[in-house]
Amino acid sequence: MIESYVQNGVKTTLIDLSQSLSNDTSSFEPNPHHIQYFDHQHGTSVSNHLLGLNESHWPEGKAWAVEEVKLSTHAGTHVDAPYHYGPTVGDQPAKTIDQVPLRWCYGDGVVLNMTHKGKGEGITIDDIQTELTRIRYELKPYDIVLIRTDTSKRYNEAHYDLSHPGLLASSTEWLIDQGVRLIGIDAWGLDRPFDVMAQEAKQGKTQFWEAHLVGRKKEYCQIEKLCNLDKIPVSHGFKVAAFPINIQNASAGWSRVVAILEENV
Repeated sequence: MIESYVQNGVKTTLIDLSQSLSNDTSSFEPNPHHIQYFDHQHGTSVSNHLLGLNESHWPEGKAWAVEEVKLSTHAGTHVDAPYHYGPTVGDQPAKTIDQVPLRWCYGDGVVLNMTHKGKGEGITIDDIQTELTRIRYELKPYDIVLIRTDTSKRYNEAHYDLSHPGLLASSTEWLIDQGVRLIGIDAWGLDRPFDVMAQEAKQGKTQFWEAHLVGRKKEYCQIEKLCNLDKIPVSHGFKVAAFPINIQNASAGWSRVVAILEENV
């Protein structure tokens, strides 16, 4: 979804970077979600039972519609809190999603195009630095870095969760060392796919979940399951809003992530 409006000589464009959560996308989740829909006719029955208000009390005989949703905090587009990676960061308790500073969740956005990286490949420090040179941008503290892989275009396909490249521990740590506190990716996870990492871990080659586990020593958050990064017309010069739902003591929170572009007209 892309919306634009003009006010006081400024054109603002809002680009929705969040995947639509539906029952169709539950199959690839380790913790499957389910949405149950109750239509307006059902609402009339409920109002009759609770309040004694039958069809005659409602326009066209129809009351409210509601949904009941069972899902993990990591279903759909969401922000991972430091607590997701482990119980502590260094020697301090890791922040849960309700403790994440709002300052981390709104700031200047930077899109790094990594669409040349294939399934299961690691995104290196050199990959990031080369792209920053190409787009002529130097990272600063609290930038929100968005890793574009275009895996989001396969969101409704089987094995979507195993189809992406991902950050390595070294590249994740490098971004954090530049002052970045929120990293997003348009794929199932920030790390490489589980099957690739598990095989390497069993062979003693790499640490499983390496990018996430950087968060046990250096504090950061990540956004997973973004989309529409290809719709952002610039690599930088825009804002990102990614405020997670405030869930007490949770390891993540769902977020409607939006890119905000402004230009004088």
